[in-house]
Amino acid sequence: MPLTASAGAQKYEPLSDSVRAALSRTISDQAPPRSSFLDSMEAIDWLSEMSLRLEKRIPDREGRLEFLRAVHYEATRAGLDPQLVLGLIQVESGFKKYAVSSAGARGFMQVMPFWIKVIGRGDDNLFHLRTNLRYGCTILRHYLDIEKGDLYRALGRYNGSLGQPQYPNLVRGAWDRHWTYTANRVASR
Repeated sequence: MPLTASAGAQKYEPLSDSVRAALSRTISDQAPPRSSFLDSMEAIDWLSEMSLRLEKRIPDREGRLEFLRAVHYEATRAGLDPQLVLGLIQVESGFKKYAVSSAGARGFMQVMPFWIKVIGRGDDNLFHLRTNLRYGCTILRHYLDIEKGDLYRALGRYNGSLGQPQYPNLVRGAWDRHWTYTANRVASR
C-alpha cells in the first residue's frame, strides 16, 4: 500500500513543442553502462559516507547502495548536485519509494502523473527507482532553466508553491544539515 507524503505537487504548465520534445528525449534516453563518478576513490568515499547517513532510512545495504548510485547518476546527468537531490527526497517522500501525496504525486521525488502524458510513455512507472529519479531530476533541471538558475524559485515550482519560502527552506535545510559532502574531507554530522 502506498504511503502518504506531505509534499506539494508540481503544477501543469503548458510547454512549447520544442521543450516537450527535449524533455521527452531526456526521459527516454537510456543510462549508459558506466559510473557517474569521476574515479573509483570518489565513488567509494561518497557512497560510504552517504550510505552511513541513509542507513536508518533504508536498512538494506545493497538496496541503499543501488539507490545512492542511481541518485548520483541521475542528478549528475541532469547537472544537479546529488546532495541537493537527497535533500529534496528527504523533504518530498522521507525516502519512501511508494509514497503518494494527497495531490497524487508519486515515489521518492514525488512526481505528478501528468508528466507521463506530457513527456513520457504510457507505461512509465513512477514507483520504479530510476524512472522516478529520471523524471524528478529532469523536471527540477527544467525548472532551474526556466528560473535562470534561481534554486529558490525552481524548488517552489517543483513543489507547486512558487513564491512561498517554506518548501525551498525545508529542502535547503535538509541539504545543509544532512547531506553536505566535500570530497576528501568528510563533514562531521
